[in-house]
Amino acid sequence: MKAGTIAALKEARGKRRAVVLATRLSDAAEALVYADSAEGTLAGDAALVAAARRAMTVGRSETVEVDGQRIFLNVYVPPARLVIVGAVHIAQTLAPMAAMLDFDVTVVDPRGAWATANRFPGVKVIQEWADEAFQEMGLDVSTAVVTLTHDPKLDDPALESALRSEAFYVGALGSKRTHAKRKERLAEAGITDEQFARIHGPVGLNIGARSPAEIAVSILGQIVEVRARRTEALAAPKVAAA
Repeated sequence: MKAGTIAALKEARGKRRAVVLATRLSDAAEALVYADSAEGTLAGDAALVAAARRAMTVGRSETVEVDGQRIFLNVYVPPARLVIVGAVHIAQTLAPMAAMLDFDVTVVDPRGAWATANRFPGVKVIQEWADEAFQEMGLDVSTAVVTLTHDPKLDDPALESALRSEAFYVGALGSKRTHAKRKERLAEAGITDEQFARIHGPVGLNIGARSPAEIAVSILGQIVEVRARRTEALAAPKVAAA
């Protein structure tokens, strides 16, 4: 691997930018393929670039054959990230559980008394309003967002921003009645029915959860399920219409 390639991969990782390193096995010629661009010796091969972007979407490295040439597609995608809005008791259980599953966890809450390192040891904590924090961090296709505060002033701006992003999962704590009122407020903010339908609310799998720990289990289980189904759908071969 060339020094320039190593530097580019390091930069992409730092920016949470997905990239595929495509290498022709016969002569080690390379291309770096991003979602919106490609560079390198093989960057002009449209079929190769298309194959690399499909592998990027699925999130799985593989060897493919393009125009009679074997190409290894090494996929580098950002690690799954969970952004928890609300430094509440459920978050204190959910954060370490998600970290055990290799999620990059961030807790966002402007309330300084709640969002502290003491309450969330080893977890990144941001004391800002969620919509402002989201603008800074960016919500990509590897990000899940969960709102837990029960406070519309905190949850609604977060949900509005998340629904306008590429986040693969958006969940919100609250009863069915709370969720209906939430829909009315977000509709006034310009969120469409299609966008609102992306919210998993009431959040979590229906496992009869009651305690904060049980609710955290149900939420994390749902996130893992949604991610797995999304990956399976993307990996499934496309069937041409008759």
